[in-house]
Amino acid sequence: MSRLTDLLARTKAKDAQLGADLEREFKALSSRLPFGLNFERHSPEAVELPLRPIRKGDKVRVLPERGATKKGDQRLWQVKAIHKAKNIADLELLGSAEVEMQSVALDDLVVVAEFRDTIYPGLVSTGKVERGGDKPFHTVINGENYHVLRALTYTHRGKIDAIYIDPPYNTGAKDWKYNNDYVEGDDLYRHSKWLAMMERRLLVAKELLNPADSVLIATIDEKEYLRLGLLLEQIYEGAKIEMVSSVINPKGTGRSGDFARTNEFLFFVRFGSAKVGGMPDDADVGAEVGWETMRRRNLASVRGRKGKGACGPNQFFPIFVDAKTGAIVGRGNPLPPDTLRETIAPPEGAVAVFPVRPDGTEMNWEYTDSAFDNWWPKGFIRANGRKDEPQPYIIQHLPNKARKEIAAGTAVIERRREDGSVVAKYVDATLKHVTTQWDFTSHSAEHGGTGILKSVIPERRFPFPKSLYAVEDSLRFFVGGKSNAIILDFFSGSGTTAHAVMRLNRQDSGHRQCISVTNNEVAADEQRALREQGLRPGDAEWEKHGICDYITKPRVAAAITGKTPDGEPIKGDYKFTDEFPMADGFEENAEFFTLTYEAKSAVNHNLAYARIAPLLWLRAGAQGRRIDKLPAEGWEVADNYGLLTEVDQATPFIHAVSKESLRVAYIVTDDDRRFQAIAKRLPDGVEPVRLYESYLTNFSFTNGE
Repeated sequence: MSRLTDLLARTKAKDAQLGADLEREFKALSSRLPFGLNFERHSPEAVELPLRPIRKGDKVRVLPERGATKKGDQRLWQVKAIHKAKNIADLELLGSAEVEMQSVALDDLVVVAEFRDTIYPGLVSTGKVERGGDKPFHTVINGENYHVLRALTYTHRGKIDAIYIDPPYNTGAKDWKYNNDYVEGDDLYRHSKWLAMMERRLLVAKELLNPADSVLIATIDEKEYLRLGLLLEQIYEGAKIEMVSSVINPKGTGRSGDFARTNEFLFFVRFGSAKVGGMPDDADVGAEVGWETMRRRNLASVRGRKGKGACGPNQFFPIFVDAKTGAIVGRGNPLPPDTLRETIAPPEGAVAVFPVRPDGTEMNWEYTDSAFDNWWPKGFIRANGRKDEPQPYIIQHLPNKARKEIAAGTAVIERRREDGSVVAKYVDATLKHVTTQWDFTSHSAEHGGTGILKSVIPERRFPFPKSLYAVEDSLRFFVGGKSNAIILDFFSGSGTTAHAVMRLNRQDSGHRQCISVTNNEVAADEQRALREQGLRPGDAEWEKHGICDYITKPRVAAAITGKTPDGEPIKGDYKFTDEFPMADGFEENAEFFTLTYEAKSAVNHNLAYARIAPLLWLRAGAQGRRIDKLPAEGWEVADNYGLLTEVDQATPFIHAVSKESLRVAYIVTDDDRRFQAIAKRLPDGVEPVRLYESYLTNFSFTNGE
C-alpha cells in the first residue's frame, strides 16, 4: 500500500488530473478490501417458525414423517396455492433449474424465514405476573432473537442502557444451531458461522444502545474470545473495550491432558460517558476511614519536572506544623522552581514541612495551595508523627473517595482530634475498585447458578446457568446509579439477567426494566425422545419442553411470586449483597410475549393493530394499561401514552392528553401536514409518533442481506 501511495504522489506531480483520477479509483478499491477479522458471512441465515400458520407465498420445508429421528428435507419450497378443504398446499421448489412441484399436507410443512426477507413482526401476550403496582413491566419475548432485535429498533432505538449477553460458546457440542443444523466440532466453517451469527445481532444491538452512556457485556470462553474481541473492535469502533477473567468454577473442569479450566471471560464495551462503578464491600463496616500520605510518590511528580504527568507550579509549598502540638497551623506560598526551600522561615514555634523523600528528592503535594485551603479547615488534612528525615512530619489527607463516602453517609464523622482533623467510621458497605481478575465466591456457577435454579424451579434442568450474583455485580457497575435503566438480554436462556435486575431494584427501590429474548428450542438430548413419540416442533407437547416455556418464563414468574411452578414456597435464602428468603419474592411486574410474523397483505386494521399494540406499549415504557383495541371514539388515552386514530377528533384527544402525564402520543394519518399540525398542539414532553393507516407499514424491516 505504501508503495502505491508513493507512485500516486509521483504521478500527481507529473500529471495532476491523472494522479487525482488514479487516487479516486485507488480509494474506492481500498475501501472494499477486508481488513481485520475476515470470515465468511454465510448469508442468508434462516430459521424455522413452527408456530406460524402457512400462507400463500411462504417459504417452507417439508417435515420428516412423525416418529423419524433423521433430519428431513432441507430444501426450500414456495407455497403456490392452499386448498383449505383438503388441508394441503401446492409447492414449487425454489432455486431449481427445472420446475419441480408437489402437494403436501399443511401439517407436514414448516414456514422458514430467511434473514434477507422483509419481516412484519407483532407480539402476542402469553401471560403476566403483577406484584409491582405501577412499576414498569419486565418483558420476556419468545422468538428468533435477530427478528426480535429488529422489532426493538422501533421501540427502543438508542434507549438501552445495558446489554448483557451469554451467547453460545461454540464448543463443538450441540449448544447452538445455524440454519436448523447443530454446528459440530468438526465443521470447517464452525468459527465463521458463529461470527456471522454474532455480527448480525451485534450490529442491530449497536442501534439500540444509548450512545451517550451505555455498556454491552458479553461472556465467552477460550474457544472464541479472541475472535469475539476482534469482532467487537470492528463493530464498535471508538468504544472503550476491556476484558475481565472471572473464576466461575473454583474446582476446575477436569479435561485429560489439559489444564483444568476455572474461568471464563467477560468483554465490557463502554459507550459515551459510561464508567465502571465499584463493588459493595461490607468488610470495613465499623472500621475507621483510612488516611493516605499527601506527598506524591510517582517520579513523574518530582518538583520542577515538565512533560506528561508533571505537577503544576502551585503544588510545592511549605505546610507549617506546631513543634509542640504536632498540629498544622497554616501554609506558605508556593515556591518557584529556582527557590531553595531552606530560604523559607516558618512562624515562631513552627516547622516548615515540604514534600521531600527520605533520600532528599523534592516531590509535590497531592493538592494545590487553593485546594489545601479548602480541605484543611474541614479537617481532611493533618500532620501525623515527627520523623528525623528531610520531611520532618508525615502529612496525611482523606482521599477523594473517602470524602465522597462521608458525603454519601457511607461513613460518618464520629469526632475530631485536638488538631481539628476528623475521625470517621464506616457505617455502610463501601464501593471497592474492581480489577480485571475476578475471584468471588458469589460468582460460582455451581452455587449461584445451578443451585439457585434448583430452588426456584425444582426438577427442571438447564445446562450451565450463570451465577445470579455474577450477573448482578456486572450490571451494578454500570446501572447501579440508574434506577430507571433499561437492560436487554437477547440470549436470555434461563432468565438470570431479569432475575438479577429484580435484585438490583429491591436494593434501592429502583424501576429498572429488563427485556429478555429467547427462543423455545428444546434441548438436543430431549429432541430425539420426543421425535420417537411422534412429536414435532409446533405440537403442544413439544413446545411445553422448550427453553422459554419450560425454563425462562417459569423462573421469572417464580422469582416474583416466591413460589415454584407447583405453587410451593421457594426454599432457601438469597445471599451476599441482599440476604432474604427467596419465598418473599419481588415487588415486580412481568409480561410474556411470543413474536408473530404478520402477512404483508393484511388489510384488516383490527387484526393488524391487535398484534402491534404491545409494540406501542413497549415504546411508551411498558408501564400501566395497554390499548389493545382500536378506540371506538377515534382516540384513547392510557397511563403512559395516547392513540389518535381519527384526526378529526384531535381536539378532545389533545385535551385528554393535557390532563395526563404521558410520554408518547401516537397519531394515525397518511397526511404529513395534519400530523405536524396536531404534533404542535401537544404539551411539552409528549413525543408525537406518526402511524400510517396501513399499520403494518410502520413495522416492516428489510434486512438487505
